[in-house]
Amino acid sequence: MVAIKTIKIDGEEIHIFNSAIYIFESSSGFTLELGIIVSEITVKKYKNEENLIIEIELEDGRIINSIMHVKILSGGLPQLNLFCELDDGQEYEDFDRVNEKDSWFPNIEEGITLEEIRKVEMPIEDISLKLKLPIDQIEWLKSQKKSSLSQLFQEFIHDYWKKGY
Repeated sequence: MVAIKTIKIDGEEIHIFNSAIYIFESSSGFTLELGIIVSEITVKKYKNEENLIIEIELEDGRIINSIMHVKILSGGLPQLNLFCELDDGQEYEDFDRVNEKDSWFPNIEEGITLEEIRKVEMPIEDISLKLKLPIDQIEWLKSQKKSSLSQLFQEFIHDYWKKGY
């Protein structure tokens, strides 16, 4: 199996948690397939792109540069599945091969959890809350800076969660 050392998307190196690169053989030809487990932030950044410029550095020192199409698989860990058509699969003789009739595909999610991914890169999202509060508390909330309120709620939720309520 060919191992990946680094991956750059549009010139920017991304953190990968696991990956698989292989040749997919079908009746219509060959495609180079790249499956990578990445952070939720990386998926969000690239999920609406059709094509990306990919640079793959393999452990053996080879570099593959290609424009690849993006597929997003939902339901499991955050991952990008990238592929490009190949004229001839012989150039990649040492790569694993998957035939369209096979039931085997590389399982890149094995041994990785979402918690481990979030330890490396935690997504931060905005949230809006609708609360009924006394007017003096509303006035106080409105007078606070957003960053201060965010920090206050993070600490409160962390402490509340930690106590197991």
